[in-house]
Amino acid sequence: MTRMQPEWPAPANVHALITARAGGVSRGPYGALPHGRDGMNIGLASGDDVDDVAANRALLRARLPAEPRWLNQVHGAVVLDAAQVQARSPATADAAFTDAPNVVCAVSIADCMPVLLADTSGRCVGVAHAGWRGLAAGVIQVTVRAMRARLANADAEMIAYLGPAIGPLHFEVGADVLAAMRKQLPAAERAFKPHSAGKHRADLFELGRQALEQVGVSRVYGGADCTYSDPARFYSFRRDRVTGRHASVIWRV
Repeated sequence: MTRMQPEWPAPANVHALITARAGGVSRGPYGALPHGRDGMNIGLASGDDVDDVAANRALLRARLPAEPRWLNQVHGAVVLDAAQVQARSPATADAAFTDAPNVVCAVSIADCMPVLLADTSGRCVGVAHAGWRGLAAGVIQVTVRAMRARLANADAEMIAYLGPAIGPLHFEVGADVLAAMRKQLPAAERAFKPHSAGKHRADLFELGRQALEQVGVSRVYGGADCTYSDPARFYSFRRDRVTGRHASVIWRV
């Protein structure tokens, strides 16, 4: 299984990884390039062979202290305590956090941005699935506030890592997306560049930084890996439509 290790100064007891496209058993459009095999698709709802996805999830599980607490993601702003999510029965939410050791928070991605979070003392970790709808709904802010509430410290210092997502050169959206973002983020327009009639190119990474700034998180890392432009490393729904999913997971020990 190939994977990315986030480059961020997380506390020593905080562990995270993001799966890459290669290193599994999926085939065809879910496989790795150039031969369409050995793909690491973890998305059960992606249309891939369910046995192949199960085998890929087993490869991931072998790297983790426990079964990931998967979510049924709906592009919203619900955040759950991962310890309350059944390991083999996904709950509907787009973010999870925990202060319990060896509980693995997880989201799946294929262009939407995964946002890994940890407080600087290593007492609480979380992850959010942040596409444009989730960002417009405030999923990042809700997750940070939930973590601080668990820590009983409204000013707890946090760090964040912005994982692979569709980059600003490829994410074309309509005026409706800009309008939705303006309602949540006063400076949202900085993340949009006019592209064609009624269309803009949006920067999810910049929007993520603005959302984090809104809740006082200034130590932000990552935000450089574009899923769309790197088919050898990443799946991309916008690019391929029929494609796999990556896992972004975080836990503390």
